[in-house]
Amino acid sequence: MYQKIMVAIDGSTTSKLALDAAMELALLYKAQLHAVYVLDTPIFFYAAAYYDPILLKNSMVEEGRLVLGEAAELMQAKGIAGDVLSVEVGTIASDIAHCLQYEADEWQAGLVVLGTHGRRGMQRLMLGSVAERFIRITTHSVLLVREPAAA
Repeated sequence: MYQKIMVAIDGSTTSKLALDAAMELALLYKAQLHAVYVLDTPIFFYAAAYYDPILLKNSMVEEGRLVLGEAAELMQAKGIAGDVLSVEVGTIASDIAHCLQYEADEWQAGLVVLGTHGRRGMQRLMLGSVAERFIRITTHSVLLVREPAAA
C-alpha cells in the first residue's frame, strides 16, 4: 500500500511513538522510511538579550543529530530501508509544518506520520499544533499518533 513513509521526529514522547508506528508500517508494507527532524529558529530567537543565539542553535543542532542517530540505529536494527534528514526552517514566513510539507513533496511520501499531543482549548491556542497546521496544508495521507492519556 505505502512504498514511502515519512515520519517527523523531535525527541519527544509523541514523536517516539510516531517513529514506532512508522517503523511498524514500514515493516508491514516493506516500505522505505524517511525520518525528518526540523530545526526551528524563530526570529525572536536572535533578538533576545543575555545569551548567545549561536550557542543555543548549536545545542539544537546537536540534539537533532542525536535524535536522528537514535532513529537510524532503530531502523537499522529492525532492517528497515530508509534514511534520516535534518532540515531547517528557512524564512520568516516558513514554519515547521511547511518544512515538513516541502520535504514530503520532495521525497514523494505516500504517508506522513506525526505525533500529536491532542491539545484542546487554551492549551492548543497558546502552544499551537504542528500536526494541525500540517493537516491543513498537505495533500499527503497522514497518520496522527497520539500519546496515551495520563492516568
